[in-house]
Amino acid sequence: MNIGEAAGRSGLPAKTIRYYEDIGLIKPLRDANGYRAFRESEVQKLAFLGRARALGFTIEDCRSLLQLWEKSDRESADVKRIAEEHLTTIEEKIAELTTMHASLTRLVAACAGDDRPDCPILLDLAAEEARPEPVTDDVR
Repeated sequence: MNIGEAAGRSGLPAKTIRYYEDIGLIKPLRDANGYRAFRESEVQKLAFLGRARALGFTIEDCRSLLQLWEKSDRESADVKRIAEEHLTTIEEKIAELTTMHASLTRLVAACAGDDRPDCPILLDLAAEEARPEPVTDDVR
């Protein structure tokens, strides 16, 4: 099947499929004309990767999970370790977001939001005292 059909069946955009091929997660066959020819096994891998990415696993985690999925002699402890590490990361992010939410809620409540120039939100942002590191977008 072609990339459009594989995209439809796997639920992933063609651009994502091309990216996964570029980084070696999948290796579809090529027709004589050079077009990708996806087998059912690649579509299953793509669906697997889509579900793993939807759960927030990194590309490298996905690579490891895919290798384990394809290994019949795998140990589930290896899979569980990857999932537990990811769960810990999620829990840390939730804690950071909870702290951010509480701080921002406090600041918003303290701001009159009227036509006066004084604003506790800006004062807090400009404060020189040490603040916790902001949460950054982790490209995964």
